[in-house]
Amino acid sequence: MPRPTPPAVAPAAVAYLSMEVAVDDELPTYSGGLGVLAGDHLRAAADLGLPLVGVTLRYRDGYFRQQLDGEGDQSEHPVRWDPAARLERLDVRTELTLDGRRVQVGAWRLQLEGVGGHRVPLYLLDTDLEENDPGARSITDQLYGGDLAHRLRQEAVLGLAAPAILEAAGHDLVRTFHMNEGHSALVVLPLLRRLRQRGAAPADALSALRQHFVFTTHTPVPAGHDRFPAELVVEVLGPGVLEELAEAGYLEDDELHMTLLALRASRFANAVSRRHGEVTRAMFPEAAIRSITNGVHAPTWVSPPFKALFDQRLPGWRLDNALLHDATTLHLPEVEAAHRQAKMALLAVVAERTGVSLDPGALTIGVARRATPYKRTDLLLRDVERLRAIAAKVGPIQVLYSGKAHPRDEPGKELIRRVVAGAVRLGEAVPVLYLEDYSLELARLLCGGVDLWLNTPSKPAEASGTSGMKAALNGVPSLSVLDGWWVEGHVEGVTGWSIGSDLLGDDEEDDVAELYDKLELDIGPLFYERPRRYAEVMRSAIALNGSFFTTERMVRQYARMAYDLEA
Repeated sequence: MPRPTPPAVAPAAVAYLSMEVAVDDELPTYSGGLGVLAGDHLRAAADLGLPLVGVTLRYRDGYFRQQLDGEGDQSEHPVRWDPAARLERLDVRTELTLDGRRVQVGAWRLQLEGVGGHRVPLYLLDTDLEENDPGARSITDQLYGGDLAHRLRQEAVLGLAAPAILEAAGHDLVRTFHMNEGHSALVVLPLLRRLRQRGAAPADALSALRQHFVFTTHTPVPAGHDRFPAELVVEVLGPGVLEELAEAGYLEDDELHMTLLALRASRFANAVSRRHGEVTRAMFPEAAIRSITNGVHAPTWVSPPFKALFDQRLPGWRLDNALLHDATTLHLPEVEAAHRQAKMALLAVVAERTGVSLDPGALTIGVARRATPYKRTDLLLRDVERLRAIAAKVGPIQVLYSGKAHPRDEPGKELIRRVVAGAVRLGEAVPVLYLEDYSLELARLLCGGVDLWLNTPSKPAEASGTSGMKAALNGVPSLSVLDGWWVEGHVEGVTGWSIGSDLLGDDEEDDVAELYDKLELDIGPLFYERPRRYAEVMRSAIALNGSFFTTERMVRQYARMAYDLEA
C-alpha cells in the first residue's frame, strides 16, 4: 500500500546537519555548546527568512540528567521523553545497511518560527521503529552514548539517511549540505553515488561533489576529531563503503577521519573564531579554512527585564541586532534596574533549588561550562585562602557553578568534586554553590543574573565559546582567558577583563595569580566603590559585544560566504 504524500513544505536550498540541536529543555537532544549553537543558527535562519532546514537525531534517552551528592559525585539518569507531545511524526522512511542488517530510519519534524513568521523545519531521524530489531532500535537511544562502533552507527544514520529523508519529506531542491562538525560527514557518500550512477568520471564526480558541501569545525585539539579504524568501518558500514571512501581519497592512514573527509569534500570550510582559524589552519595546512565567529540568538538569550528595556528604548533590535550598539544611549539607572531584576530572578531559583538565600548585593560570579579538564573551571578555587582574603578586603563574593561531565569523563567528574570540596573549605566566607543538571533555562538565568562571567580554559582549546556572549547581551562583563571569541570581544576595562596575554600557550600559575589580582585590584573595587563605573562596563558589554556576537550577524555571513544566498 503506498504511503500518503507528506504535506507540502517550503523549498529549502540548504540542509544544516548537526549531531545535536538545542531547541528547549523539553527536547533533550543536546549536550552543550555545539547543540546550543546549532539551535541558535536555525532560529536566526528563521528570523532572516532563509530557505534552510535542519537535521539531527531523535535521542530516545536524551543526553542525561545529572545528580550530584554532597561530595560532588555525579550520577547520570536517562531522560525518557514523548516526542509526540512536541513533534510531528512523518510517514517517511529510508533504509540503511549497518552491521550487515537492514535498518529502517524514520523522522519527526519540528517547525521553528522566526520573528517575522518564516518557518525553518528541523528533522529528527529515528531508528526506534517497530520494523527494526532491538539492536537497530537502540542506535538513536542516547546522545554521545555507547562505544566507538555505536558512535559510527549514529553518524551513519545522520549522514547517510539525511538526503533520502529530506527528499521523502518534500525537500528535493537542497543544493547545499552544511556539515556542522565532522559527525555528519558521511552525507557526502549518497551524493557521490548519485553522481557516479549518472556516469560521471571519478575526478569529475569529486569536483562536482564539492559544490554541494560546506563544513564548520568546532574542535581545536586533534583528539576531538572523530576517527574510525578501517576494520570498524568494514564491520559497521560494509567493505563496499570502505572501498568507496578509499577510491575517493577520503581515507587517511587506513582510517576514516571525519574532519578530513568533510574538508576534502567541501567547497567552503570555516573555523568558529579568528583564533580558532589560526589553530585549525596549523592542524590542517592542506585545507583552505576561513573564519566565521560564532554568535548567539539575541531574542532567546536576552533576559525579560532587558527585553522590556530594549523594546522600549531600542525598537527593532529583535530583527536587527546591530541596533543594540545604541545601548550607549541607555541611562545607567535603566541598565542597573534591569540587571537587578534579572539577578533577583536568578537568586530566587537558586534559593528554590538549594535552600540557600544568597546576598543580592554581593558580587556574584558565574562559572557554567561543560565539566572537562581543559575548561579549568576550578581555577578560581586553586587558592581558597587568597579568595577568602580578597572577599574580606573588597567586599562579599559569591560564586555559582553549573555544568555536566560526560558519563565517561572521569577527569571531568573529578573537576566537579574539586569545586565542591573548595566550596566546603570556603564555607560562609565565600558562598559557592554547584547547581546540578545544567539546562537551557538555567543558562538563561545565570547569563542574565550574575555580575561577572568567568571563563578560564587552557589555550588554545577554546574554539569560540558562546556563554560570555550571552552574558554580554545582558550587560554582564567577562573575566576571561584570551582565547576563542574573547580575543575579538575583549576591550580591557570596557567590555570586561582579561586573564593572561593573547599569545598561545599557558602558564597556569600566572593565570591563577592574574585572576586573583584582577578581582582584588580592578573588579572588586569597581563593583563596590564605583558602581556607576561598573554599570558603564555593563552598558559597553551590550553595545560592543551584545550587538555583534549574534547569530543574526553570523548566519548572514554564512549566507553570503558559504550558501551563496541573500540575507
